[in-house]
Amino acid sequence: MLKFRCNNLLVTGGSGFIGSNFINYVLNKYNEVKIYNLDDLTYAGDKSNTNAFKENRRYNFIKGNICDSNLLHEIFKKYKIDGVINFAAESHVDNSIENPNIFVNTNILGVFELLKAACNFWMDKNYDYKEEFKNSRFHQISTDEVYGSIDVGSFTEADKYKPNSPYSASKASADMLVRSFNKTYGLNTTVSISSNNFGINQNDEKLIPKILNCLKTNSEIPIYGNGSNSRDWIFVEDNCSAIDLIFNCAKSGEEYNIASGNELTNLELVSLISEIMLIEYKINFVSDRLGHDFRYSLNTEKIKKDLGWFPTNEFKISLKNYINQQINKK
Repeated sequence: MLKFRCNNLLVTGGSGFIGSNFINYVLNKYNEVKIYNLDDLTYAGDKSNTNAFKENRRYNFIKGNICDSNLLHEIFKKYKIDGVINFAAESHVDNSIENPNIFVNTNILGVFELLKAACNFWMDKNYDYKEEFKNSRFHQISTDEVYGSIDVGSFTEADKYKPNSPYSASKASADMLVRSFNKTYGLNTTVSISSNNFGINQNDEKLIPKILNCLKTNSEIPIYGNGSNSRDWIFVEDNCSAIDLIFNCAKSGEEYNIASGNELTNLELVSLISEIMLIEYKINFVSDRLGHDFRYSLNTEKIKKDLGWFPTNEFKISLKNYINQQINKK
């Protein structure tokens, strides 16, 4: 069995959607790694998301903010943290338009504090790791939104960032900070850039849970513009497997796109979910979001070639299983 590259992993934002799925994935796959989940439990973080593993002896929860440098110092020192995967982020685009301040604080300044803590704890000096932390790595979770919109084709990792919302700009800024710590100080870093995820523990504000809730309550589904905006959808477990592979096996300084090639317009997605649930839908077309990107699409040839990663979950089956889980919830 593949050995995890570190012993004491700090997962930030581990009570959120993708973070909680990743912790569950790692605890089930590996027998030795201990995970410390640092989460401030803001609107997107929910301790109930960790119910599946909260009693696991290799899991520990710490309430706190990644912007708190003193807390980070204590955590690294007390638990001998030798790996970081940063899921912590404000991620609701609409909220970033209304109040960009918290996005700058968490998504940029918070990442900066994490990077400093990792450097200070793992390294004696620039490019010189302490012997006990020679395998330590900082992994940043990013989003396809950093590239901006693309009319045809797909973005590769060589394409320039062109973010169009305060949210995506804050994530792009964080990615650039990670890159700078790798190039300037020699910090071992990797970045994953994923398309839209779906699966258990996703916040109700996101599109698929919102569609489900509207169909269950016979309510109109609010759709921006004319519904032709297009997104690629990946089952969260496939994203977790890719992050796991990148963190453990990729070369330092690398960035990888993660996607499944399941591209749908928002109206096509509504129609598919309606078909699965056997419920007729009603649409309420609302004014388009400011700076709304029309289409995201990621080229994943690099991760397939370098690391041999492929998504293993068939989209429609995973979506149907997820919908059935949500229907059967209390």
